[in-house]
Formats: sequence, structure tokens, C-alpha cells
Amino acid sequence: MVGISAAGDGRRAHGQAYKDKSKPADIRASNINAAKAVSDAIRTSLGPRGMDKMIQASNGEVTITNDGATILKQMNVVHPAAKMLVELSRAQDTEAGDGTTSVVIVAGALLEAAERLLHKGIHPTSISDAFQKAALKAVEILKEISQPIELTDRESLIQSAATSLNSKVVSQQSSLLAPLAVTAVLKITEPGMEAAVDLKDIKVIKKLGGTTEDTELIEGLVFTQKSCNVNGPKRIEKAKIGLIQFCISPPKTDMDHNVIVSDYSAMDRVLKEERAYILNIVKQIKKSGCNVLLVQKSILRDAISDLAIHFLDKIKVMVVKDVEREDIPYICKTLACRPIASLDHFTAENLVNAELCEEVQTGNSKFVKITGIQNPGRTVTVLVRGSNKLVLEEAARSLHDALCVIRCLVKQRAIIAGGGAPEIEIALKLAAHAQTIGGVDAYCFRAFANALEVIPSTLAENAGLNSIATVTELRNRHAQGEVMAGINVRKGAITNIWDENVIQPLLVSTSAITLASETVRSILKIDDIINTMQ
Repeated sequence: MVGISAAGDGRRAHGQAYKDKSKPADIRASNINAAKAVSDAIRTSLGPRGMDKMIQASNGEVTITNDGATILKQMNVVHPAAKMLVELSRAQDTEAGDGTTSVVIVAGALLEAAERLLHKGIHPTSISDAFQKAALKAVEILKEISQPIELTDRESLIQSAATSLNSKVVSQQSSLLAPLAVTAVLKITEPGMEAAVDLKDIKVIKKLGGTTEDTELIEGLVFTQKSCNVNGPKRIEKAKIGLIQFCISPPKTDMDHNVIVSDYSAMDRVLKEERAYILNIVKQIKKSGCNVLLVQKSILRDAISDLAIHFLDKIKVMVVKDVEREDIPYICKTLACRPIASLDHFTAENLVNAELCEEVQTGNSKFVKITGIQNPGRTVTVLVRGSNKLVLEEAARSLHDALCVIRCLVKQRAIIAGGGAPEIEIALKLAAHAQTIGGVDAYCFRAFANALEVIPSTLAENAGLNSIATVTELRNRHAQGEVMAGINVRKGAITNIWDENVIQPLLVSTSAITLASETVRSILKIDDIINTMQ
């Protein structure tokens, strides 16, 4: 009797160790469901017929957008696995700048495929490894069907930018914004240094008033603030510009010191000294021949006092004050100058020449514009206009996407068709490749291939077409060798999408597939969530 109970205890102890076998599966299922929920939330905003989302912040601010990265960034996500998809869309935004909605939808579809494979009893690690191989194969297939492009082929660049703008609110203005984006990126691209294109060299300034059509590209420098002169010049030809980092105002004592003036004669002396101090600085400015002064914002005191403005008005110097610290490198690059940090260095050789510096009125605001800079750096300013705040913000975001598309093409000069064509092509070729390999990998490759069909089916769904019939016909056309066949949303049919000029950079699709599969692999590898004490 004793022996039996002891044996029973042993069996129970043995069973104890494996009791929680279902926990990893539950955690995995919970992670997959949370991530799929995020993916489903933005599915409807894919493609030219995609819907926009209205996002209301806790402080009452409203944003209207259909840019996947913006929607997810502002979404209040709690589940850690869902946060991974938010990070994924941010990574795609940094890497390619476009395709931020697609990448999350692909990740959601891959997770759904992985869930089915897990139910079949395939080990998560096997799925994860097979997905990595499938992603590499998919990128290979994409490279095979891509077409090389030259930066001199302006027409193709404009069509790629226009494709990116098609799904945005400002799609009507794509004929204006697409060429503008191409000109801006090519202007800042240094021959032989294409990989180092930095979009920080394109300054996008948003100004309320006017319509999106009034958006313009300015080869020069634009300051959002007006000049602070009271009755000084508002337009200066043959400008000599000085960028200063010191203040033209009376020096202050340290924070915790103060000067107590007891009689009027001492007070007069203080004012006299102040006047003499400022006059000395202004004389030095006049001596150098400077007639446009840019003053960096100061934290401790006024960068320029009223008295100084009065004197500078008299010597006909235009003053722009409160230039932000972070704008200084951009201004220096544009004007090809160095900031002047002390009065001793304020000499004629440290100034920069420009054809024209003027204050321009737009709508209900003014701004200062400097054009015709003597030896300009590789920078450019885009002034975006919009009738209200929501349209203006969305126009700036859309323009950023278009700029990113051109940057992708500068970095990797290859384009592919859009409209779901590459995804179906990958799906077919991966499924064919799955026939040639054996074992678990074949299952996983086939699941990966089917998952990619989510892009064309979502495009069709959002356009109000029958998604099953459309995707089936699309698959059929590709099987017959029509590599460029895609969903033409405008005509509601399958056509050669290349002839319709719906094209996109290769880098957008390759990075979307690579990043999505990496994220899915990370989620599959997680088998427990541990809360820390902090």
C-alpha cells in the first residue's frame, strides 16, 4: 500500500514539472491576436481607395491621416506584442519612408499563417527559420522582376512619387507635389555620394493660408518669423548677411545677483553705459557693411533689445531674431557661412552675400525669404500651404512620403510595379519553389506565399471589388506570365499596371518583407511574458 502511494507521489511530482505545457501556447496565441488586432485596425487605410483615420488625442487635438506610421504612433497600444508592430512601422518609416501600412498588414497576415502552422503542431522555431529563408527568397524574386532606373529619367521618378501620393488626401495635387519632391531630392543629392542623401537638408515649412496648390519650392532660405525692425527696411537687394550668436542687449548680472541703484545720477550712468555698449556693437556692424542680421535665440536674456533695434533701423539693417538653435547648422550649410560668436569676429570676410532678402506677406502672416545666395549649399526649402491645420499637416506628411520614395530610388536605383503585382508574383514563385523542397519548410514556404496575397486582396476590398474573384484572376494572369498585371483601382479591373504608371521603388517592398518577417520571427520566439518589479 505504501509502495503504491509513493509511486503515485512520484508520478504527480513528475507531472508537476510539465503541468504548464499550455502556457507558452497561450502566450503565443495572445501575442499573435494582439498583433493581428493592430494590423486589422489599419487595413482599411491601404491603397488609393483606402479610408482615412481621425485620431483624437487626450488634449483634444485632432489628426486626420492614412499614413500607417502616424496612425500607429498616436494609437494608445498597451499589449507589448502590439507595440512591436508599432515599432515595425516606425522602422519602415525610417528605412524607406513609404509602405508603413503595407508592412504592418503583411506582418499580420504572416502571424495568421504562423498560427495555422502552430495548430498543425509545427514547432515555432522551425516556422521562424523557414520564414527567414522565405523572406530571403522573396527579396531575390523582387530583384529579378525589378527594372533598373537612372536618376536622369525624371519621368519615372515623378511617377513613383505620384504613386506614393495617390493614396493620400492630396492625391489631386500629385501633378504639382510629385515633380516638386523630385526636384528637391535631386537638388540635395551630391554626385558620387548618393547613399548619404539626408532629408534634413530639405526644410519643410508649413504655413496656414492659401491652398495646397500654393505649395512652392524655394532655392534659398526661409524664416517663419517676420523681421523685427519697427521702421527699418523690408527689402534689401545685394544683401550682406551676418549670422550672430551673441546678444545685442545690455549684459545681465548672474541669476542670484541684483544691482540696487539708489540715486538718479547713478541710474543715468547705467542707462548711458547701456547706450554706449549697444552703440559700440552697432558701429562694428555698420563698419563691416552688414545689412541683414540673423540673431540666434537666447535663453538668458533678450537676444536684441528695443534700443538696439532702434539703432539698427537707423543704419538700415534688417534684423531676424529668435533663430532656433537647431536651425543653425541648416542655415550655415545653406549660406555656406560660419556663425559669428563674438563681436571681435564680426568683420566683412565673415559675411555672406545674397541677391535679395525680403519680407513676404502670405495670407495673414509674414516671413523672410533670402534668395540668390552667392555660393549656396545643397539644401532646399519647401513651403507647404493649406487652408486649415488638418489639411496642412496631412499635406506635409504626404510630401515627406514622396520625398522618401525619391530618396529610396536615389539609394537603390530600381523600380517595380505597384497595385499588388509584385506580391502575387512572389506568392506564385514561392509556392512553385515550395514544391522543390521537402519537409516542414515546404509547408511554411507555402503559408508565407499565401500570406502575401493579403496586399492585393486588401487593395481590392478597399476599392469595393470582390476580393476573392479579383485575386483569383490576378493569380491566373500572373500564372500566364503577365508579371506586370495588377489591380487597377480606378477602372476596377486587372490591367498591366506598369502602363498605368503605378510604380514604386524596389527598396520599399524589399524592406517591408524583410522587416515584417523579422518582427514575426521575434513574436513567434516569445513563449512567456515576465513582469518586472520596477
